[in-house]
Amino acid sequence: MALFQERKVYEIIREGDDIILKIDYDKYSHPPSVEDNGICMGTVIDLLAEVNTVTKILLYQKRDYEYDMAQTKLLLEIARLYKQLRKQKDIIGIGGIAPPTAINPEVSQKFLEIQNIVFRLLKTDPLGAYVETKRLLRRENISIAKQQQISNADKRLLFVLKYLNGALEKTQLVTVSQPYLAGFKIGDRSVYRKIFAPSIKPDFMFTKVMSNYPADGEELDSYIIGDNTEVTIFSLPDTVQYLYHVTPPEFKLTEEKYEILDLARKIIAEHKPKRSEFVDPERMRAVFFNVGHDLIEELCNYRNIKLTEKELKELTEILVRYTVGFGLIEVLLQDEKIQDISINSPQGQIPMFIVHQEFDDCKTNIIPTPNEAESWATKLRLISGRPLDEANPILDTELELPGASTRVSAITRPLDPSGLAFSFRRHRDKPWTLPLFMQYKMLNSFSAALISFLVDGSRAMLIAGTRSSGKSSLLSAILIEIMRRYRLITVEDTLELPTNSLRKLGYNVQPMKVSSALSKSTTEMGADDGIRATLRLGDSALIVGEVRSTEAKALYEAMRVGAAANIVAGTIHGDSPYGIFDRVVNDIGVPKTSFKATDICIIANPIRSADGLHKYRRVLQITEVRKKWSEDPMLEGGFMDLMKYDPNDDQIKATPDFINGDSEILKTIAGNVKEYAGSWDAVWNNIELRSKIKQTQLDYATKLNKPDMLEAQFTILCNDMFHKISEQVKNEVGSMDPKRIYFQWEEWIKRQLKKSTMENNDY
Repeated sequence: MALFQERKVYEIIREGDDIILKIDYDKYSHPPSVEDNGICMGTVIDLLAEVNTVTKILLYQKRDYEYDMAQTKLLLEIARLYKQLRKQKDIIGIGGIAPPTAINPEVSQKFLEIQNIVFRLLKTDPLGAYVETKRLLRRENISIAKQQQISNADKRLLFVLKYLNGALEKTQLVTVSQPYLAGFKIGDRSVYRKIFAPSIKPDFMFTKVMSNYPADGEELDSYIIGDNTEVTIFSLPDTVQYLYHVTPPEFKLTEEKYEILDLARKIIAEHKPKRSEFVDPERMRAVFFNVGHDLIEELCNYRNIKLTEKELKELTEILVRYTVGFGLIEVLLQDEKIQDISINSPQGQIPMFIVHQEFDDCKTNIIPTPNEAESWATKLRLISGRPLDEANPILDTELELPGASTRVSAITRPLDPSGLAFSFRRHRDKPWTLPLFMQYKMLNSFSAALISFLVDGSRAMLIAGTRSSGKSSLLSAILIEIMRRYRLITVEDTLELPTNSLRKLGYNVQPMKVSSALSKSTTEMGADDGIRATLRLGDSALIVGEVRSTEAKALYEAMRVGAAANIVAGTIHGDSPYGIFDRVVNDIGVPKTSFKATDICIIANPIRSADGLHKYRRVLQITEVRKKWSEDPMLEGGFMDLMKYDPNDDQIKATPDFINGDSEILKTIAGNVKEYAGSWDAVWNNIELRSKIKQTQLDYATKLNKPDMLEAQFTILCNDMFHKISEQVKNEVGSMDPKRIYFQWEEWIKRQLKKSTMENNDY
């Protein structure tokens, strides 16, 4: 032990409730792997026998190899047994039994074998020690059975073997290894690889990654993110939870590249970014990328390391991720199939969790550390300009990262007693569209057509659902149905609606950012004042990201004023039309008569499979709010379902009342349109026409394997041509002839597809 102290190869670190044994393995020539290397295991057990109580083991050699509490406990138990046996040399040695000259040389040799097991094999290969002890005990029992008289030395030998075998058999390491010990040979490390798997992180990272694949996992899917990030989804035998296993490029670098990155990070870390730099994160990243690229190139030249431009770019991107960026969160957010990332406290003990588009809730092989969490919190404060401390333990903001836009929620003490926790909700890179939702069966073509008709009819609507029900995404798809000739004003406390994308698509859109309902101290304008301000900005479609609190009263003012001129829409938490009424009136305090300004309630919620393992987003109801009630719309017939979800067919269907034309809202729309006035058939035929057009768009995209046909750019083009062709047909024949409109629209889409194929370009 004096040697260890002299060379200072280890230290004890206290991190929260953890006591970590950190061993500097740069001083050793063999790899820092307990599972692969017996010498390493022996070193660790030697140190554990001295320090006695630790909760984690950290081996450092260019990278950090951390063994968690459960794995450490297995080794600590062996170390304590080893320490105990060291103190009992008289039991396992030949001294005290008889003078050496009086002992049978054969018995003496057997005691030497036991000493080898205890003082060497137990530390480097405890399973081998157990198997060897068991073999010696079996041999000794057979030998004694043949003897007529048993010597004291043989009795002592038998006692020692039974003692050792019993002590090893009680250890947890041997217990968990029993299924794998048949045919085990000393020196075989394959069993250890099934039990020990450290989380690994390069020196320039804080986040830890469990790099090994699960031994008993069944691979369900695998794919590549970007150029070099491997993702594998596993089903595990002992849990219903899937494992999302990611291997990012930073874990595939050579030692030379690791050293260059570590040096570059230490140099760049000397610069502390200021609040002013985070005002424009995109520009800041560009500046750091250029500085980092030049720095890495200079370090490579100094060390005479030759890298291609592609390799330099990859190293620079990694460097930026772990300096001004958000580390492996950025890697995860590049996966378009990830919808949510949850990072729970306490940090360093719990893996990240994600919600996957195809596999729902999964745990990952990524474990963030307290240092990483503090770094994220600091960056979020700087980017958002909002506090996150004991006086303000909640922070909501938006984050623009390479390849992804996300909404971030963070909480800290005292709300979270164990520290920091985060939730990252990934927004789709492009706006959602109704045909995309049709593809995912959230709604069908007829419900999409009805929503499109209601949007053109300038109705006031609320989209309700639980968290992760898709209501915000559905709201963004409804924006695509608004004709680009109208101005849009969006009001949000955390920017989630795709206003930048809409602007690039040619929309006249004005976003407004207001203070969060959860913020205690802020210079931002309140949501209610923000909504009232929109009424002074002229004729516009008003879109409210989420109705949470007192802004509901202002929203209903806007509905009463603006519904006749253009669409007013927003999202709200609720699971039914009456749930919306109850929240708006009883929780928020909007007068009952004001609630009548709501024309349409759209309910979107996840439904679960019978086995409980899967969930699917569906639109469950499209309901109109009638106006002839006074106290309770439920009891007085104030709600009338236009469409309702049928679980047998797994789709939303028109109700008999809707089919028969018993809709006050649609009649109100028709009453203001010459071609529809007094004719329910004309209204129904127009909705069916829209349904046929949207289904045709989906069918062509599926048949031709052109997913871009469902994206916003082409969907807007389809909608524009529908309106223009409708006008042409009306002028030509004097009516909105559905067959003629559809024929001309389909001829147009065929020409568009032929043109795009010939030019081999986008639409």
